[in-house]
Amino acid sequence: MSHFLLDPRKSTATLRWLVFGLIVAAIAIASLFAAGEFGRSRAIAGTQSRAEDAGTLALAILRGELEKQRALPVILARDPDVRQALTGGSRHGLDLKLEAIAREARTAVIYLLGPDGVAIAASNWNEPTSFVGSDYSFRDYFRGAVATGGAEQFALGTVSQRPGLYITRRIEEAGQSLGVIVVKVEFDRVEADWRALGGQSYVVDQRGVVLLATIEDWRFRVEAPLDQATAAAIRDSLQFGAAPLTLLPLRRQGELVQGASPLTGRYVQMRQPVPTTDWALEVLLPVDAAITEGRSQAQALVALVLMPGTALAAFALRRRQHNLARREADARAKAELEERVAERTAELAGANQRLVAEMAKRTRAQERLSNLREELAKANRLATLGQITAGVAHEVNQPLAALRTYAENARAFLKRSDPTEADAALVRIVSLTDRIGAITEALRGFARRGKGQPMPVPVATVLEGALTLLEGPLRQAGVTPLMTAPPEPVLVTARPIELEQVLVNLLRNAIEALLEGGDGRQPALAITVTPRGDRVEITIADRGPGLSEEALAQLFTPFSTTKPKGLGLGLVISQDMITSFGGTLTATSRPGEGASFVINLERAAA
Repeated sequence: MSHFLLDPRKSTATLRWLVFGLIVAAIAIASLFAAGEFGRSRAIAGTQSRAEDAGTLALAILRGELEKQRALPVILARDPDVRQALTGGSRHGLDLKLEAIAREARTAVIYLLGPDGVAIAASNWNEPTSFVGSDYSFRDYFRGAVATGGAEQFALGTVSQRPGLYITRRIEEAGQSLGVIVVKVEFDRVEADWRALGGQSYVVDQRGVVLLATIEDWRFRVEAPLDQATAAAIRDSLQFGAAPLTLLPLRRQGELVQGASPLTGRYVQMRQPVPTTDWALEVLLPVDAAITEGRSQAQALVALVLMPGTALAAFALRRRQHNLARREADARAKAELEERVAERTAELAGANQRLVAEMAKRTRAQERLSNLREELAKANRLATLGQITAGVAHEVNQPLAALRTYAENARAFLKRSDPTEADAALVRIVSLTDRIGAITEALRGFARRGKGQPMPVPVATVLEGALTLLEGPLRQAGVTPLMTAPPEPVLVTARPIELEQVLVNLLRNAIEALLEGGDGRQPALAITVTPRGDRVEITIADRGPGLSEEALAQLFTPFSTTKPKGLGLGLVISQDMITSFGGTLTATSRPGEGASFVINLERAAA
């Protein structure tokens, strides 16, 4: 009997496959249902987006027609022919004119009502349905125009039996109403354009009555039942003729609208108000086909995903036993791999330590290099200082010469018993000794440039100091500088001693150039101070022999000079000082016509 017993391993496998089949079926059903709902929602959202676009276009078409037609009664109310027809002029001539305007403007009909509401001229004067002679005093659009100056009413024509929008404008003179001009707009072209957009479109008024529609049978139907009083008032006014005002064949189902014959199926609805009116525009786009397609696509995609997934799961289940057998081998391989990873990690840690040490070594080397560069820059600065030290004697020589002159003058005044003049000379000697100390300190401070901050400096003060230093050389050269400056004080941003040193250097160079020979024109030396907005220019121009193009090009190059005993550093240092103030020092010259140096500095507040 043992051969009739089931193999436990086969029973377990059969049960495992049965459970697997049930799980796969449940997942497939749930996934296909979710995919269908997702496809449905996506289809509805896409259709709603298209309905919004269609609604925007439909609204633009309607507004364009309304705005075009609304301008006609405003213009015609001012037309002299219209006024003459109301005051006894030719009415047939107005018939012809209105006929031409209606034809050009594509307006259904234009007609003129007298003060009693009777039409006296119309664009359809020669048609069987001519409005001429008809009484429209009962119409709301006539009463509204007489009362307020203008009105609009959508109604069914009593003569033409065609619906349209009546736009009216009162014509008055001296505060008295002469009549009313009426423009009737029919929307056949608008409805035709709406049909081209796809779906169905219609317009309702504030009471929910359909005024315009791509389905003619919907016109003068209602979205919701009207109360008896409202329905009776509409019928009494003949606004919509004998229309039954029945319900539209539409009913809402959640987020969709279900249509009845002849508009069957489900639709997405988009509603938006029509500006400048009390109307609302409705757009319906069919959604059933989109839902079916969206569900099919989503479910097909899910099926494509489920099929390989199911196959992979079955394969995984089949391989499970095999994998169990290999777990031990995998565990051994994993242990071996972890050991190798540990070894490799140790190797990488050692390499990382070596790299850190190398980086530290390179960092120390970079620091040494930076220190060497700083020492080299300091040595270069000290070398430059050593080179310009030779010019200290020349810088101090001018105030020393002035010192000697004032000392001799003081002795002469003392011999003549003139203590006042002697005291003045001694005061100037004290001032010059201070000046010598300041010049020496400024030249010595070249080695520690940047510690002193520029400050507001009066230009007149530093020019006076520079001219004082050069009073002797100017007198010996027979030169009287021409000073041109504004009457009000002019201040610049600079360090006063250094700016004075630059001016002394430039003026001394000009004096030496004049001693070499000038062109004889006056003034031989001119100093000009010119404010230009937020900058100030100080120009020193001489009538000396000038500079060649080669000399001018090398003027601010170190050790480049045209003087036999010059070092070629004066102008270089001067330009460096002016640059440290945030200014510029430039030069122009032509051989035989002298040279001009311009200092441009930032203007400072007083």
